[in-house]
Amino acid sequence: MGGAFLAAAVLARVGRRIGLPTIPLFILAGILLGPHTPGIVLVADPHELEMLSALGLVLLLFYLGLEFHLDDLKTGGRKMVVAGGAYLVLNVGAGLGFGFALGWGTSEALVLAGVLGISSSAIVTKVLVDLGRLGDPETRPILGIIVVDDIFLALYLAALQPVLSGADSLGAAVTDGGKAFGFLLVLALAARYGIRVIGKLISTRDDELLVISFLGAAVLVAGISEWFGVADAIGAFMVGLMLGNTSSGERIRKLVHPLRDAFGAIFFFAFGLSIDPGDLPTVLWPVLAAVAVTLAMNILSGIATAKVYAFGPQAAANIATTLVARGEFALILATMAAGAGLNERLSPFIAGYVLVLAVLAPLAAGRSHWLARLLPGRPEPALAPLPRTPVP
Repeated sequence: MGGAFLAAAVLARVGRRIGLPTIPLFILAGILLGPHTPGIVLVADPHELEMLSALGLVLLLFYLGLEFHLDDLKTGGRKMVVAGGAYLVLNVGAGLGFGFALGWGTSEALVLAGVLGISSSAIVTKVLVDLGRLGDPETRPILGIIVVDDIFLALYLAALQPVLSGADSLGAAVTDGGKAFGFLLVLALAARYGIRVIGKLISTRDDELLVISFLGAAVLVAGISEWFGVADAIGAFMVGLMLGNTSSGERIRKLVHPLRDAFGAIFFFAFGLSIDPGDLPTVLWPVLAAVAVTLAMNILSGIATAKVYAFGPQAAANIATTLVARGEFALILATMAAGAGLNERLSPFIAGYVLVLAVLAPLAAGRSHWLARLLPGRPEPALAPLPRTPVP
């Protein structure tokens, strides 16, 4: 664990000096020091960091929830659903078509629809943090699309699991989906009506007790979410959404920073450990084709979202490039596909596709002004960050 932290830190320091984002460097550290490359093998079994990696994902999504205010949901609900729906139609639809075009099988096409269609909440969050864009106006629709994606993903995984595992009946599949949806509904109702009670329960002047309380709540609800068939990341997000709207929200945001950064680095490092570079050449052309499809669909969805929110080309470019990342949910689908005995080319394809976009997305987001010059519409003046209104 110590070696993983230091390796990630050294590569990130070197990268920062030449202007590279930290995410692909954390992943590169995992690849170079993992079991699939020659030289020093720091972690022989990627599963040794599995719990720490899961904690990193939970904290990244918990922080995302802290930054997403309930006022954003109330004031932008309809626009958020329209923008998120357009994103899903374009990307999931293109992913399904791409999967059938490859000819690897129907189950494989359904997996690829999710792989190509769902953006990485963890990487998107890290990109927004690294670029200092959490207060920008276009960040609200970006987070809204992520929320719609995550809700869709919960239902999608619940529906896909019986298909891959060969559920005995339609009734079993419906039961699993209903259980996941019911739990999401309970979390949503708690976020909507239970803020005052939750605020009183979490409130304390002692920072040590506050850290223990919010960390325990985030991890516990994430684990319960997984038991109900909902991605653990969504449970952590909902806890962050609840706590961020309490009187302790601002203190929690400050206290979670070092935890988020440290374990977030481990999450990306562990992702790198799972990649075998030797498998990538066999799926090179499908990976490049999938990346091209994803870039095209994200540009279209960025333009569509900008029209919904009356933004200009720069905001459209920011939305398109920030959401292009694919990551943790694609890896979940890769694990499910491997367990179901699907086409053996699927796992290296997903690894290569995710790696390319994990590297490309932060670089593209930091240079989105290049894309903005090519998009239709009048260039807008620099967008001022929106002030944060403290919650009483």
